[in-house]
Amino acid sequence: MPCNGRFFILRVCIVVPTYNESDNIKQLIEALFALPLDDLHIVIVDDNSPDGTAEIARALANQHEGRIHVIVRNGKQGLGSAYKMGFAYALSLGADAVVQMDADFSHSPEYIPQMIALLDTYDVVVGSRYVEGGRVDERWSWWRYFLSWWANQIYTRAILRLRVKDMTAGFKAFRRHVLEQIDFSRVVSNGYIFQVEVAYLCEKMGFRVHEIPIYFEDRRIGKSKLSVPVKIEAALRVWQIRWRHRHVRPIAHSHPPIYSTASQQEP
Repeated sequence: MPCNGRFFILRVCIVVPTYNESDNIKQLIEALFALPLDDLHIVIVDDNSPDGTAEIARALANQHEGRIHVIVRNGKQGLGSAYKMGFAYALSLGADAVVQMDADFSHSPEYIPQMIALLDTYDVVVGSRYVEGGRVDERWSWWRYFLSWWANQIYTRAILRLRVKDMTAGFKAFRRHVLEQIDFSRVVSNGYIFQVEVAYLCEKMGFRVHEIPIYFEDRRIGKSKLSVPVKIEAALRVWQIRWRHRHVRPIAHSHPPIYSTASQQEP
């Protein structure tokens, strides 16, 4: 909540979409509750995983006095709709800050306290692979790295004319009012391109965006959900995003909208 120009965070909600993450979910929840955050809630949005992910999460919920919230949907409905449902649920819990992250430890929980602290100054904090100091897993092939770098740094940024360097980053922290003011009924992307559409709206609406460097580790256990149809959607949807949100304008802020990275912060 804003207070005398500063932001005091009382409740943090972490939204985690899952599908077949039974090998990761227990360890992730334990790692999150080990963070130095007093009023932390976890929202799991599971697409009816056949491996029992939701059952594991529910069993853990019984041990944590209402701090784990498990939403089970009827089948695979997509990453974007999972985040939209999770964000809405987090706001209903009274979250002051909402963090989105993957369940497979590609996003290390250790960055979350830093991201939350930076919300004192910024509206959105992005865990970025492509700012100074950011890295990706050494197991990535040069071709995979090149495609990811080109998609983020050249293709998507050129079309959408944005300053954010890691457009497809799925590790973000938001102030509450950001999620309240984005019209998610107009966010149509449902695969990983959902990350791009939200990043585009955050910057176009004039929110203060800050990127911090992270080490992006490949999933330790389980299979990637990044299918060929999802990649095709990502390539084609960028143009639609620009057209669909062409009339979006900055909203009023008490501070001028800014973009910065950890290596060059703007006042």
